[in-house]
Amino acid sequence: MDYTLESGVDPLREAINNSLTQFVDRESAYLRSIGSELYPVADALKKFLVDSGKRFRPLFAAAGYVGSGGILDASSINAVASIELVHVCALIHDDVMDASDTRRGAPAIHKLFEKIHQDNSLKGSAEQFGIASAILLGDLALVWASKALHESGVSSQSLLRAFPVYDEMRVELMAGQYLDVYEQALASESIERSLKVARYKSGKYSIERPLHFGAALASGSNMEAYSGYGIPLGEAFQLRDDLLGVFGDPSQTGKPAGDDLREGKRTVLIAATLERSSTAEKARVNSLLGKPGLSLVEVEEVRSIITSTGAADFVESMITDLTAQALNSLESPTITSDAKKFLLHMADVATKRKH
Repeated sequence: MDYTLESGVDPLREAINNSLTQFVDRESAYLRSIGSELYPVADALKKFLVDSGKRFRPLFAAAGYVGSGGILDASSINAVASIELVHVCALIHDDVMDASDTRRGAPAIHKLFEKIHQDNSLKGSAEQFGIASAILLGDLALVWASKALHESGVSSQSLLRAFPVYDEMRVELMAGQYLDVYEQALASESIERSLKVARYKSGKYSIERPLHFGAALASGSNMEAYSGYGIPLGEAFQLRDDLLGVFGDPSQTGKPAGDDLREGKRTVLIAATLERSSTAEKARVNSLLGKPGLSLVEVEEVRSIITSTGAADFVESMITDLTAQALNSLESPTITSDAKKFLLHMADVATKRKH
């Protein structure tokens, strides 16, 4: 069966979900055959992967594939779906690094396994057990990503073209995650440095590299045009995430209100706020940023400073400008018309989302 971009996001997302479900069911059966102790691992990874997720990265990879002349079939859907497992690895590890209690409205993986330890009256530290388990589940998701790609059914030539992009994407993701951790420790107040984190932690691996991955699977064409679209849109995507991390509705984001403030995230939004704040406002923001027990009243206080300094409006204008840059790159005559239309829609989805 062939799939098209003209049918829209939802049917394509359903095909990606079906591919992921079939893969994780096969792999979970093997885990369970090793021993009953691994049942919670299989169940947790399946639930985390299948029950939610917007599938941005596979969708962009599918657009990159079609836009470079590929025809979507079961094998290519399997291949583009595989990079969702890289994202799963990143999310699980990110929650450990940020000490986040929730993800998508449910307990984060490390908190889930901490509770398993407690419920079964196991020995040692429940917290450490949860962290260790989450690290291993994230590692397993990364292994599964490679396995899903290898077993996707695409040709050897397609795999050989895609491997360098796939490897680079994972390297950049890990580099971006480290930059994020380092900037928090550095207590950076630089918009430029925070934007670099946004580019590598999320932007490149969310949009540019998935587009490159899809293009490599198909023919290897359009890499420059996809970078022209993917890099600025990826940054806009992360800037929207930064705004949602402070102002988002918990019922939609699945995270407590102001969670990025509790985690001490050194985002462009925070850098812009500190740059525009009075001495007293700057001191107050710095005193509250990274405070684990930050109350809703204190969250609202920081929000008020962000808004009154014009930092939120500044970031919104950056999103608008970056999105415009991205859309201009779609003028390339080598990208197929159906992919252009799809990517126009995805730019809206990525930058105007509520979660």
